[in-house]
Amino acid sequence: MILVSGGTGMVGSAIVAELLRQGEPVAVLGRDRAKVQQAFAGTVEAREADVTQPASLAAAFEGVDVVVNAVQFPTSPIEVPRKGWTFEEVDYRGTVNQVEAARAAGVKRFVYVSGVGAAPDASKHWFRFKWQAEEHLRNSGIEWAIVRPTWVYGPRDVSLNRLLNFSNILPFVPMFGDGNQAMQPVFVDDVGRVVATAATRPEAANQLFELGGPEVLSMNDVLNAGLQAKGRKRPILHQPMFVGKAIGTVMSLLPITPPLTADAVEFIASPAVADARNLQAVLAPELTPLHEGLRTYLRA
Repeated sequence: MILVSGGTGMVGSAIVAELLRQGEPVAVLGRDRAKVQQAFAGTVEAREADVTQPASLAAAFEGVDVVVNAVQFPTSPIEVPRKGWTFEEVDYRGTVNQVEAARAAGVKRFVYVSGVGAAPDASKHWFRFKWQAEEHLRNSGIEWAIVRPTWVYGPRDVSLNRLLNFSNILPFVPMFGDGNQAMQPVFVDDVGRVVATAATRPEAANQLFELGGPEVLSMNDVLNAGLQAKGRKRPILHQPMFVGKAIGTVMSLLPITPPLTADAVEFIASPAVADARNLQAVLAPELTPLHEGLRTYLRA
């Protein structure tokens, strides 16, 4: 049995779909069993637990051979500390809790979906917390695999699609920064295939894989490709980063979940390029070019 935690999310659901396509028995862990059942219509075993609550995990991990951790907090990358939706609580502590539950349950392999940029000395706290989660897994004694995607896009992504949707109502697409940062966007279906392979293939044991799409582009190029797929011609209106961060700082003071924070602006504007040498050497996946991936869900 393979348990996918966070299996109703954008990345998690792609992993589940690929595992089911391969004929694997799959359980999906979520905070709401009914939501899991509704999402997969009886094709998976629904299990309920909160990864930030260690006591809830023991029963959920019973009888599991492989755990795939694809959990993200609902508003990622916009942190909402009052709800516990932060990189520290979910990405780091939530992973630690799952690793400990997996060890207690005798799980054979644990696969963690991390992110390109994870490092002990990273300048951004979200990458430091992902690194700490990776380190805890590597030192756990459980057979492990870590997949670090770059910027994942697809029908349910809330970053690229949000920017592109401005073209529905504005004569331009707004962007903070100059848009020249290097990006290697990866199609969500490709992430699903790579993570599913990391969960099932013997040669993936104790391996770290960075995963990006087959092209390295500027953020401006990525946006223009999306606009082309939508059949739109819009100029990109660049705004200084400090403007976006100032807006995000003000919005973070609102009593509701903020639509933008200063950290989220930094997150979206950061370069994201993978070192895929180990991925290609061990798993050698076929990867979808950006224009082909976009055409599967954007229509002119």
